[in-house]
This record gives sequence, structure tokens and C-alpha cells, in this order.
Amino acid sequence: MDYQTYEPHTNLKSIISCYWTLEVPIHTEPQKQRIVPDGCIEMAFILGDDIKRYTSENDFILQPRAMILGQTIEPFYIEPTGYVNTFAIRFYPYGFANFISEPINNLANKETPLNLLFDKEIADGLQQKIINAENTIQRIDIIEKLLLHTFNDQKTIHKIVKNTVDTLLSTNGSAPINSILENNLSKRRQLERNFKKQIGVSPKQLGKIIRLQTALKLMLNQKSKNLTDVAYKSDYFDQAHFIKDFREFTGINPKEFLTDESLKLSTLFYK
Repeated sequence: MDYQTYEPHTNLKSIISCYWTLEVPIHTEPQKQRIVPDGCIEMAFILGDDIKRYTSENDFILQPRAMILGQTIEPFYIEPTGYVNTFAIRFYPYGFANFISEPINNLANKETPLNLLFDKEIADGLQQKIINAENTIQRIDIIEKLLLHTFNDQKTIHKIVKNTVDTLLSTNGSAPINSILENNLSKRRQLERNFKKQIGVSPKQLGKIIRLQTALKLMLNQKSKNLTDVAYKSDYFDQAHFIKDFREFTGINPKEFLTDESLKLSTLFYK
């Protein structure tokens, strides 16, 4: 697997985490890969062969070739049908809401074709430009011209939502929501209402996903092999709390994670 990441333009760094590409050669026996939630929304273009997204153990759909991958709160499986070549934009939790009027929670836990969210002519034209581009640098330039132009004219994220996300990111998801809001119940109701609309999940769910990412990075980068130590450094109450959340978002326990063949792709994404 060849996974590469690229930095966004300075004016887009507040909303885009990175651009990434993935190339995987054809395998005679392709294997399902389990994708773990990461709290981000992605715009992805499939440039190689089709990719299956499993909706149950045996049933699947083919992912749209130009799509938005909404927030997910549970793991799911994908499987290549041949050569994998993908180009994608990874938005921060509140990044993508700047570009569409559709409530972000309508995109959760599924793939949405690009031409259902943008003007069909614009979406189809963008897809063709990305396909015809000679390399990743050209693709990034195409995307950035569109996003920079659109970003200037779009709404801004609700201040209370942005402040909450920024605090969750800076505290690795461990800050209690009430403490962020200084125990103001009216702000809590306002936050819950706007959060799902602009982020796609609840503040509590996003905090749990961000905290899990902290634990995964500790494990994947071998900064700590002891699960109790990982739980402590990731601000879980105890190891039982850590294991409970880990299973919720990955479907397995932490000890299985590093040796599970179906998680090879996720380990690349979350390092």
C-alpha cells in the first residue's frame, strides 16, 4: 500500500487536515478492510477500479467514484475489486459545512455522490478535471482553486460549534462539554442543535472519537504497549472505559487491533 499525505494551502489549513492518495496493486485475493471512524469528513475520487462498501456481512454497494464520506460512528468494511487509486481531501470536523447548505448530519454513516450536493455541471466538471489531471499536484491545484473561490462566499461555522471542536481537538477529546460551556444549559441546547447540523455527530460522540485517535496513535507509533498506560495517557477513566470505547468504534478489543489483517489500511490512516 502506498499512502501519501499533502499539506493544504495556508488559507485552507483551518478547515482541511490534508490531501491524501492511496495506491494498492491488484491482488488475486482482495481482502476486506475495516475502516475506523476518525471524526473527519472526506471528499474522495476513485481513480482506479471500483471499491465495495459492505452494508452487511455479505451485501455491498459500489462506492460512488466522486463522493463525500460523511461522519461515521461505527466501523465499516470496504474491499477493492482490483487496482486501487484514490485521491481525497480530509476536512476537519467543521470544515466541509462551509461549502454546502445541506445539514451535515444528513451525510452521516454513508457515501453521498458529489453531484447530489453541488450543481451537477460543477460536480461532473470537477470529477473530469481530477480524472484528467497528470498528477497529485495538479489535482490539489484544481481542488484548491474551487475551494478558495467557494470558501470566500460561504457561511461561517457557528462560533459555539467551532470553539467546542477546537477545545476537543486541543484536549484530545477529553474536555467535558459542560466545562467548555461553563455549565450554561442554554448554550448546551444551542450547541447540540447546531453541532449535528454542522458537524454530523453529537459533541459527546466527536469527543469520544478524538480521544480514541489519541489512543490509536500511541499504540500504532509504539509510544506505549501497555494498555493501562495507553488508557491513562489518553485520559480514559480506567482500562475498562478505554476498552469499551475502543470496541464501540473499532468492533474489536485493543489487543486484537495491531494484529488484525483487516486493519492494515486503517493503521496507515491513523498513524
